[in-house]
Amino acid sequence: MTEINVLCILRTRDADRARIESVDPRITCIDAGGWYDGEIRDTWPPFAASRYLGAKSNGAGTRGERDALLAKADVVLGGWPFPLDLRARAPRLRWFHQRPAGASNLMRGDLWNSDVVVTTSRGSGNTLAIAEYAITGILHLAKGFPQIEVERRASAFDFRAYKPLLIANKTMCVVGAGGIGRDVGRLGAGLGMRVIGTRRTPEPGPLPAGFSEIASPESLDRMVAVSDFVVICSHWTSETHHLFDARRFAAMKPGAILVNVARGEIVDEDALVAALADNKLRGAVLDVYDGEFEHPPRAELWSDPRVLITPHISGQSDREMHAAIDIFCQNMKAWLAGQPMLNVIDWTRGY
Repeated sequence: MTEINVLCILRTRDADRARIESVDPRITCIDAGGWYDGEIRDTWPPFAASRYLGAKSNGAGTRGERDALLAKADVVLGGWPFPLDLRARAPRLRWFHQRPAGASNLMRGDLWNSDVVVTTSRGSGNTLAIAEYAITGILHLAKGFPQIEVERRASAFDFRAYKPLLIANKTMCVVGAGGIGRDVGRLGAGLGMRVIGTRRTPEPGPLPAGFSEIASPESLDRMVAVSDFVVICSHWTSETHHLFDARRFAAMKPGAILVNVARGEIVDEDALVAALADNKLRGAVLDVYDGEFEHPPRAELWSDPRVLITPHISGQSDREMHAAIDIFCQNMKAWLAGQPMLNVIDWTRGY
């Protein structure tokens, strides 16, 4: 390989492109950040385009110029959203790396199940910020803070309406004790919680900080039955689709709080609405919801004061701790050396 063209189709800092080029003298980084925004507006739902693209961002270059960039790309550094026909237009493409940690957002395009090696930034994202969000959501509901807005609107206090919980010695179940889940567990234990969790394949050896048990998904019903707080941090795959359905909500401890910082499709929202209507749950904190890239949240959830919904912002903070370029450069060295790369998507597994 005499030259390696890395096409950056997400906005990338000059310093980060320089870092990538410093890995090997054969690498040339081509900056096409924002060039494909017009195509994305035409092919993605309007709700997703308005959420993730700048208001005045309509792309750059002609269709022929954008095709030419893809045609000579050996590697593409992308993000979310992305051109849905990227594989068809990039005949030389051998590797696609995306800044997000999850893989499920790629299901829409022709990269999914293709012959291209696709890697993610799993484990290098703003996991601590997401974990802090999850704990904040638990505290919001546990201390009865939804009542604050009720009283603000009524201009009157109801001292008996709060019914706050003591966090210490409560049990929290982390569903998906990976990078984000481990930070959630560590922070929860720091508040005095007993932390248990599940993982697709529990690792041998010492438990991560704060956890008293990590078991396989088969133990989930046993764990949620004793958990006051349940935090979903797992990948969305065929195995986790509607993992929380009517049967699972029935298995949960009465009065539990559900937090979802993973993907909305992991929760059956019909079952969630029914569980809230039956007062099975104390409340829910949702940074994601089913169909978040196509439409707003469903009215039954958005209007319920026991449900806190935010637009997938749990990873944001005043400090940029995302290490996507670090993992990309590490993988570039491995790729050039013919060595195993990190976070290669297993199409069968789904991440």
